[in-house]
Amino acid sequence: MNTKVSLFFIFLFVAFQVGFSQGANGIVNPNDLLNNGNDSIPNSGEITVTLSGKTKYTDYKIFSHNRDTTYIDTTLSIQKDYKFNWLRKDNFELLEFHNQGQTFTTLGYDFSNLDLFPDLGFTAKQFSYLNIEDIKYYEVPTPTTEITYRTGLQQGQVLDAIFTLNFSRRFNVSLSYKGIRSLGAYRRSLVSNGNFRGTYHYRTKNDQYQIRGHFTTQDFFNEESGGLPESSIENFQSNDPDFENRARIDVNLNDTENQFDSSRFYLEQSYKLLSSKDSTNTKDFSNLKIGHTLTNEIKDYRFIQGTVSPLFGEASPTGTSKNKVEEVFNNNELNLEFNSKYVLGKIKAKVNFTNYSYGYDTILNTNTLISKTRLTGKAISFGADWNARIKNFKLNAAGNLTPGSSRLSGSFLKGEALYEKDSVFSIKGSLLLSSKSPNFNMLLHQSRYDDYNWQNDFSNVNTRDLGFNLKSKWLNAGVNLTNIDNYTYFDENNLPQQFSDQIIYLKAKVNKEIKYWKIALDNTVMYQNVSSGNEVFRVPDIVTRNTLYYQDYWFKGKPMLVNIGATFKYFTKYQMNAYNPLIAEFTLQNSQEIGFSTVDVFFNAQVRRTRLFFKIDNVTSRFSSNRDYFSAPNYPFRDFTIRFGLVWNWFI
Repeated sequence: MNTKVSLFFIFLFVAFQVGFSQGANGIVNPNDLLNNGNDSIPNSGEITVTLSGKTKYTDYKIFSHNRDTTYIDTTLSIQKDYKFNWLRKDNFELLEFHNQGQTFTTLGYDFSNLDLFPDLGFTAKQFSYLNIEDIKYYEVPTPTTEITYRTGLQQGQVLDAIFTLNFSRRFNVSLSYKGIRSLGAYRRSLVSNGNFRGTYHYRTKNDQYQIRGHFTTQDFFNEESGGLPESSIENFQSNDPDFENRARIDVNLNDTENQFDSSRFYLEQSYKLLSSKDSTNTKDFSNLKIGHTLTNEIKDYRFIQGTVSPLFGEASPTGTSKNKVEEVFNNNELNLEFNSKYVLGKIKAKVNFTNYSYGYDTILNTNTLISKTRLTGKAISFGADWNARIKNFKLNAAGNLTPGSSRLSGSFLKGEALYEKDSVFSIKGSLLLSSKSPNFNMLLHQSRYDDYNWQNDFSNVNTRDLGFNLKSKWLNAGVNLTNIDNYTYFDENNLPQQFSDQIIYLKAKVNKEIKYWKIALDNTVMYQNVSSGNEVFRVPDIVTRNTLYYQDYWFKGKPMLVNIGATFKYFTKYQMNAYNPLIAEFTLQNSQEIGFSTVDVFFNAQVRRTRLFFKIDNVTSRFSSNRDYFSAPNYPFRDFTIRFGLVWNWFI
């Protein structure tokens, strides 16, 4: 990770020099926003450049994978507080482990947007993994930078740096790196993770040819403690003063670690064969495009252990202490897109050519009956996307079919209907139908430990999700009803299983903020019910988050906006899944119910384009003698912790 950080900042320095050159070419500087007029800005020590015109915040654009547009936002709000974490997003439905950068326990599930194909697996390592849909693209009139810094736990820090510039109005590049190194309070809990991504997009005049893409390398390293043994749990729960220093508490594993690495190259391009300035004309079709998308992705997972531990059972004396599994995924898509009055909008027909390889280099355990070391295959898929608009209604649909009998075979269909009434409210209904193979690590897994070797031939998992969402200035609400056939899970013995019955899962979430004077109360409540299959699919009935805060400008001239308050979070007791570091998955357990509340206190401030964050986590643990807070069985949640950080934007 250190090499990547060095290379990133070298490139950042070079890009700054290019950025200054870009300013010399007359692109408007956002300092005009502050000065409200034309200024002479010193570009280097010798050259003065006169800038003209003004830039607005809407000129600094961010594009999602689906080409939705947002803008670089330098304001402070309670939502920014919720997103000031390692994931950089609101983690209301997740429960952190004690050290940031570790895994999460899932308190609520989302089945409204599933992938087309199965994944490598080892899902506990992928909470902070950036998929194709998570990559952002930019368009900015001047070089733009955002730096996020946050202190680690005990020792270490978090840094997320984003730099982007346009070489011309039609050509943008960006470089980003998010890294963390945090020691943690307990022994064997060191975290060292990194997400590097570079993006580009280019379009010719009249948008006849467009290309965009990205390259990512991601690595997630964790020392693994295996949680606390029974004697250590007693020391923790009894609040023994000899163990207030958590590094004194014994853990189950002393020489164990796991590593998840990935690299991905993604390219998407299109060429317009037939265009029309007015897409609402009466021609049969217009804006005819041909397109191509290429995805090449490599993922690997390694479990590394110096000596055999009885925590995982018997082990082969001839087995290796370092087992590595790798997945190579390649996909080429060809598509044809056009607008037509007969389909009320835009339609895209596509065909995908996909191949994969998953597995090991050799047999790792001679005590088992594993007959193959690798799963390989290829498939051809056919699909279409449809986007239409009728007055205030938006209609979107996407479908994909992979025929045959390979592990990639399956189907996918998703439809959305959205009604928007100006900026007052919007209502969305969605339906998803998915059939795909379970993740590859459920089909084939090898280990030096005898009980962690399997070779399965599971049926496709069939998922149906019906959802409704309301967004308004009065209330935000959503409800999803999900049915799952052939649900796969890891049982109490850490073995993959397929549920023979049906999962019926209901999730409803409501958010409402109440404001009076300079005081606000932001409330989010989630209700969940599993009416069928709760013996293998477990979630808490209620999860709630309530934030009471004060927000106002301080000092003469209003130079600082402050945001001060406390957040209460609670979830009801349930048989929470256990974490297994060998397979990096969560498994069923029937011996312990976990549910607790926490209170976090925060003081946030904004000074121009800088947001400062100061937070005290789990305040009540300092005054309470009840130590019942666990992120998973045998893994205590974070104690009373003080942390601070900032988010800083600047524009050259």
